[in-house]
Amino acid sequence: MKNEFDLNDSQVVDVYDDLPMWSAMAGQLLLRHLPLDPKMSVLDVGCGTGFPTIELAQRLGSASHVTGIDSWPAALARARRKAKIWEVGNVTLVDGDAKQMPFPDRSFDLIVSNLGLNNFDDPVTAMVECRRVSRPKALLALATNLQGTMAEFYVIFRTVLDAFAAAKLDAHVAHRATIPGTFALLKGAGFEPVRSAEETLSMRFANGSALLRHSFIRLGFLPAWQDVIAESKSENVFERLRAALDDHADKNGELVLSVPMAYIEARATT
Repeated sequence: MKNEFDLNDSQVVDVYDDLPMWSAMAGQLLLRHLPLDPKMSVLDVGCGTGFPTIELAQRLGSASHVTGIDSWPAALARARRKAKIWEVGNVTLVDGDAKQMPFPDRSFDLIVSNLGLNNFDDPVTAMVECRRVSRPKALLALATNLQGTMAEFYVIFRTVLDAFAAAKLDAHVAHRATIPGTFALLKGAGFEPVRSAEETLSMRFANGSALLRHSFIRLGFLPAWQDVIAESKSENVFERLRAALDDHADKNGELVLSVPMAYIEARATT
């Protein structure tokens, strides 16, 4: 099983928004809890193709301005097209790295990130940078999936791995966020946690074959799963995984994967 998607290919990026379920699940949580005050300067860190950047700009209205930053040029080009077509003028999209953002100190009243936390190369530095560009008492709002994401899948996956690959899988699973760990990260960066809200959602598939062939899974998860397995064993392992997932679905009527999500809010200390 190969991951054949090139995220720098404009044709791939042009259909990327056909995969909204992951970002939308977290983004809906963010938009449900986020305070919407007018006349704010807002930063969306890891904005990708423009969600929730453009949506947030529209909900806040023209008196606010939303800046999105990402190091994915093809995605930013798509986001700019969307903003232009929808005539959303209070958006600026910047090519840049969360670890070294090209903004002056104390630039923003609100900083958001939708699913960025688990994907930052260096979340500690990224959060310190967020604090640097925050105005006094600025709000930081994150939406993230938590440890336990798709736990049902990982239990089955582990049964088809040898001990070495299983240990690598455990390390992959452990990198995901927890509420206490995120609070500690934010405190260390100069934010005071305010609140969190958790929800457990689900992703449903008819069977393992459908899961492993789904475009979103192939794009967003398969590369990391492949990395835990020696290349020479990959085809065999994934065939056994598919069979085990199909067997689970046959016994349970479907394959249901739990996705714990959290909204986390913190305020810049003075």
